[in-house]
Amino acid sequence: MNWLEVLKTAIRSLTGNKLRTLLSLLGIVIGIASVIIMVSIGLGAKQKVADDIAALGSNLINVSPATSRGRGGRLSQDVVNIFTAELLGDLEQIPGVQHVSPMVTVGSLLSYKGINYRASAFGVSPGYEHITNYHPRWGRFITGTDLKFRSEVAVLGSEVAKNLFGPTENPVGKRIKAVINGRPTNLTVVGLMEEKGQVSFSNFDDRIYLPYTTLLDRMLGRDFVNAYVLSAASSERVSEVADRIEFFMLKRIGDSEKFRVLTQESLLSTITNTVQIFTTVLGAIAGISLLVGGIGIMNIMLVSVTERTTEIGVRKALGAKNRDILSQFLAEAMLLSAAGGVIGLAVGWGGGYVLSRFAEWPFVFSWVSVLVAVGFSSLVGLCFGIFPAMRAAKLQPVVALRH
Repeated sequence: MNWLEVLKTAIRSLTGNKLRTLLSLLGIVIGIASVIIMVSIGLGAKQKVADDIAALGSNLINVSPATSRGRGGRLSQDVVNIFTAELLGDLEQIPGVQHVSPMVTVGSLLSYKGINYRASAFGVSPGYEHITNYHPRWGRFITGTDLKFRSEVAVLGSEVAKNLFGPTENPVGKRIKAVINGRPTNLTVVGLMEEKGQVSFSNFDDRIYLPYTTLLDRMLGRDFVNAYVLSAASSERVSEVADRIEFFMLKRIGDSEKFRVLTQESLLSTITNTVQIFTTVLGAIAGISLLVGGIGIMNIMLVSVTERTTEIGVRKALGAKNRDILSQFLAEAMLLSAAGGVIGLAVGWGGGYVLSRFAEWPFVFSWVSVLVAVGFSSLVGLCFGIFPAMRAAKLQPVVALRH
């Protein structure tokens, strides 16, 4: 049996009916491309999350109230009584903690020379810029003096500054009007932050930063904060420091269900697992189209066997054996699926690249997914090609010639 001749015959057979071959290829192409695109999207999203978390620093720790609520939709008294501004001093005393900052968040309406803009107002302390690795481009950040005197100053994110002052004007030293919690006030801009962009689900550039004492006492009239953000002395001590914080909070509150201590490592692990499950589900759904493509190949090969019954009879009459006929039709099915796999690989690579650029996350191309997808497509061609090939091989020469 000459395999080169078998391959040439298979190519002639497939190119003899181009439209039918193209339609058979389509199912495999769509299946392969879908698997590669879905896996690429999942890996790109995973890489984006990892990059975002790395941008904030690997030694960051969040301490926040649990999501329990009080009656009537009001905040639980645990939040009011425990997550107060006074907790800052206690957290700073925990061994291994380098910086601590409260976080108070509220919406604000800003205006400058008739231009209005809505942004999130964050009440923080001086340590916030070191914890988040986020520093001013012009001017300065919040200082201890600002906290002490409850100064009406603000540091602007780059997006806020661009919308209020334009892309080139330096806002440092200018005064803007702000309405926070229904209370109007004038704020002096003392700094403009560098561009940081979207990190996870937060846009750092679309915020203004105020002394948390100013926000609590002058505008909100309360003493409790939304959360605390801390940094460990080193990334190697994060787990150790997080355990100490959890022990301190448990001793102070007495109930582990009323607070959360979240490190960047645990956050990354949680999000990564979620993305992995999402990618697996999408890949499995896309893989179904490969089965549909395989059924399409089997149908086409069955039609081909019926059309070529006379040819099979002539070849058997001239001495062709069952394995020769079996090899011929298997070669056609394998060639069909392999060609679909190669085309699907190209389409999947291009589609994944375009979607990653559109979504603005890294393009990650997994060779493992390529090998799995192409190998699976070849397996599909083999499995779904066996039945038509066996049916052709079992035809009796007399019956085939009579047909």
